[in-house]
Amino acid sequence: MDFRNRHIVHLDLDTFFVSCQRLIDSSLEGKPVIVGGTSDRGVVASCSYEARYFGVHSAMPMKLALRLCPHAVLVKGDMDMYSSKSKEVSQVIAESAPVYEKASIDEFYMDISGMDRYFGCYKWTRELKQKIETETGLPISFGLSPTKTVSKIATGEAKPHGQLEIQFDGVKPFLNPLPIRKIPMVGDATCRTLSRIGIRTIKTLAGMPEEVLVRLLGKNGSTLYRKANGIDPTPVVQYNERKSISSERTFMRDSMDVVRLKALLVQMVENLCYQLRAEKKVSSTIAVKIRYANFDTHTQQMKLRYTACDHVLIRCALDLFDKLYQRRMMIRLVGVKLSGLVDGNYQISLFDDVTIINLYQAMDRVKNRFGKYAVQRASSLEALSRGYSQ
Repeated sequence: MDFRNRHIVHLDLDTFFVSCQRLIDSSLEGKPVIVGGTSDRGVVASCSYEARYFGVHSAMPMKLALRLCPHAVLVKGDMDMYSSKSKEVSQVIAESAPVYEKASIDEFYMDISGMDRYFGCYKWTRELKQKIETETGLPISFGLSPTKTVSKIATGEAKPHGQLEIQFDGVKPFLNPLPIRKIPMVGDATCRTLSRIGIRTIKTLAGMPEEVLVRLLGKNGSTLYRKANGIDPTPVVQYNERKSISSERTFMRDSMDVVRLKALLVQMVENLCYQLRAEKKVSSTIAVKIRYANFDTHTQQMKLRYTACDHVLIRCALDLFDKLYQRRMMIRLVGVKLSGLVDGNYQISLFDDVTIINLYQAMDRVKNRFGKYAVQRASSLEALSRGYSQ
């Protein structure tokens, strides 16, 4: 493949969760902020650059993060808000980019090859970055290069709130001095393995014989060799909307209180159904997952007619839970997943009264105005009152 004519952009929202929280609370600006779980088992979902200065990073146990930065402001995450803001960014990109891939809630790739015939690719991407920041209020960085790997690394070097273009002839000079950890697929274990034989920079890695890396790392050695040499033909895959939504809860203390566990399931299904109706989608499959205290995990699913009705899916979820929970052991996690999503309005059976539809519409109007917990079934209030909410 000729990489000279490829122009791949990687866009990454800067400290996305923190930036969303700062949109609704300006007092968080300039402060060390940590977003994540507040329980003993909580982990850091995101943190500001001010918190990173003290060694805090994503996926770190919350206990350790607060020891490193005791004066940090701890904020419980709001996935509904983050999903909504991510969709805003996606919409801005979709309106402009010929092909884009949504790699995660805060990360995007674009293939703008050929656009240099009409505009400068760097100038066009910089203008898109400005448009995203103006319309959403969120800071974003980007890298532009001939490959996805180099563009992602370039974005990391440009952060925060930066932009960096690496042209074809500059790929090797850009990569060579960087530590091997900068390559996206290099984790702690791979880094230790390579460091033991003196490979610490990308230049050294790129100069190793490919067969040596294959013997050392298996088939990943070949992929790593190519990426270190700036070779990555991976295409940008056009983004398609998701086909499932899910919710799960890991408990601070393992539980076998069936009443409360079922109350939490009811609450999860209510919130997922509300999300389906808001997105004008219906589901044809529901799955329930439980994880015992010994980490044994079991899942069971059920097919049904397309629906987004709480009362239908709650009944299915509780039936599945009863089938799954056969061992009188403490439970560590429960979860619900709705899949087989398609566009459509929720349906009622021939035996249901149209009052059901009117009821859901009224409930959704209240939730839209006052939040998803404004109207709840009495059976799910147990989960809220006991601190079992999502």
